[in-house]
Amino acid sequence: MFPVKRIDEEWVSELPFVRFQSPTRDRRGNFTGVFGLVNGLARTGRLTVEQEAFRRATNDWYDANFINPAHSDPIVYDAAVNPGAAAWFKATARVFIEPVDGYLAILKAHGVPCETVRSADPGMVIYEDDYQVVAVARN
Repeated sequence: MFPVKRIDEEWVSELPFVRFQSPTRDRRGNFTGVFGLVNGLARTGRLTVEQEAFRRATNDWYDANFINPAHSDPIVYDAAVNPGAAAWFKATARVFIEPVDGYLAILKAHGVPCETVRSADPGMVIYEDDYQVVAVARN
């Protein structure tokens, strides 16, 4: 269904959390994540037919298989309550991390920078499930 990026065991055990994000802050002061970056390209009509097909199919797969923290806690991304809240994959969530490679390829094709950030401490955790945390950076 999507390109698979193999992640070696050493990388998984290195640091427990990983996030794919813009290296620069947006107008609200946040680092837009990989899905937001690709969805932004789609909203402006910049994706090829193939890229849009990948995005739609893979977004649908995530919607069907990955918990949306906002569905469990409607205020988790409320900027007034949790400013700068950001989702981080747990490094052990390989099945959910592997499809990210296709999103990264789309961003690269459009010259949109995206960095991989690994951390032992992503901040104050305000949501957690088996595959991800949402955290607010510590000051």
